[in-house]
Amino acid sequence: MQLNTHGKPVGRALAAATCALLGVQATDTLAKGEPGEWDVETALLVYAESDSRVSAAEPVVSATRNFDGERQLNLKLVADTLTGASPSGATPSDLPQTFTSPSGSGSYDIAAGEAPLDDTFKDTRVALSASWTAPLNRDYTYRVGGYASREYDYLSTAVTGSLSRHLNNKNTTLTGGLSLGVDVVDPVGSAPIGLSRMALRDGKTDAQFNQEFAATRDSNDNKTLVDALFGVTQVINRQTLMQFNYGISYSSGYLTDPYKLLSVIDDASGINYGGNLIETDGNPVYLYENRPDTRMKHALYWQTKYMLGNGDVVDGSYRFMLDDWGINSHTLDLKYRLRMANSYLEPHFRYYLQSEADFYKRYLTATEYNNGAPTLTEASADYRLGELTGLTFGAKWGYRFDEDRELAIRAEYMIQSNDGDEGFGKLTNQDLYPDTDAMWVQLSYSF
Repeated sequence: MQLNTHGKPVGRALAAATCALLGVQATDTLAKGEPGEWDVETALLVYAESDSRVSAAEPVVSATRNFDGERQLNLKLVADTLTGASPSGATPSDLPQTFTSPSGSGSYDIAAGEAPLDDTFKDTRVALSASWTAPLNRDYTYRVGGYASREYDYLSTAVTGSLSRHLNNKNTTLTGGLSLGVDVVDPVGSAPIGLSRMALRDGKTDAQFNQEFAATRDSNDNKTLVDALFGVTQVINRQTLMQFNYGISYSSGYLTDPYKLLSVIDDASGINYGGNLIETDGNPVYLYENRPDTRMKHALYWQTKYMLGNGDVVDGSYRFMLDDWGINSHTLDLKYRLRMANSYLEPHFRYYLQSEADFYKRYLTATEYNNGAPTLTEASADYRLGELTGLTFGAKWGYRFDEDRELAIRAEYMIQSNDGDEGFGKLTNQDLYPDTDAMWVQLSYSF
């Protein structure tokens, strides 16, 4: 699980995330109620990062109406609120730093040696989704759905559909799905021009600053997303269930994070070697990031569930992803569900390894800045695009009152570390890749 600020939002368990993308439910989340009844699932997730960074609260309500003939209607409402300080991408410095807020109407200060965090960060999202699942005949099942979410600076919409073919007395299921989405990006202060210099107020009149700030702004933009998934689920025997998925995702349009920055570092020999580049106006140079306007991702996913003789269940999955940005990642997820009388305990371990994007740069040098005419067309210092390793440990405890009602609590702890170029000169005295520790707790009740 990862928290993506402006990304967006708190992640989900791998199997559910892979299937939910295309509106395909995981096998253990199907409604089990009688025809004419509603199955309701409620949950509250609370997330917090160390050092007063991002925190989040996310309530979820999902209701499934069961009809005759395995027809189901699912309605889901999600709301999440994120607050705290988000890494801007700029490097720490041996001098205090001042950054202009995204709106241009204010600023925030960072002490010498401290990681630049934008403490003006906050976001609230409300998302609604609906889906209809029904059999075409005894061998085919289809699912169609829609999704919409709204944030202060972001509107996301999507339609989904999938078709499943059942074989071998439903011991084999082939599934194909498609999702089409359109997102409207409306950043605070409008979208900045990629690799343009951040306007700073120091030493300028309001008119001069406003003119410089306006020159860095561009019109708001949209992005489109097309996702496809092809999978097979196979009952191996009475104890073993296995699933293989291949997913492909294509996005185009505005894929840059409008709130992320890059520091420009002085690479000329001298007293400021490795320090922030200071321009003739007396201010340091910070640039807005710029990413490619297309991205193609491929993902392979494998999951196996095995029930032991005593009723315990081992659940393991592996996911490999690569894209044309140069990123590839490996995710290993393991769960063990220990059955007790009316309850269960499920320890969880997740390992995540990711390479960096081709255009990932922890900073730019003055040579690359080239007096305001950057030699690069794309660059980002966003740690989510860098080389990183994540370890997650946790456990879930659930108590079943009867066949319809269950209470569960899940607690997880994540350690995420980044790595890369350690810099030169003064930069070598700064922590360019601070670790991120996070903890979250989720309370859920279904009836």
